[in-house]
Amino acid sequence: MKKRESLSRVKLTDTQREKLKEELKAFYLDERGEEINLIEQMQLLNLFEEKMAPIIYNRALDDAKKWFSQMMDNLDSDYYTLYKGET
Repeated sequence: MKKRESLSRVKLTDTQREKLKEELKAFYLDERGEEINLIEQMQLLNLFEEKMAPIIYNRALDDAKKWFSQMMDNLDSDYYTLYKGET
């Protein structure tokens, strides 16, 4: 069995990167009253991609697994609710 590669980095599209850079720029201006330049935007975005995104991704996977497990439990109980006894 082939070993799966670990998720080292979340890959964003160019459009997503541009949108997030604009969000970072707006956040700094709104919250701190500071303007950040393109290099600072890129550095922050890279930090988030490398450090935060994998944590958030893994949390989302855990949440999805929990939800799926609950749905499977519901399926099991629904099955027995519909099951007809022998006559």
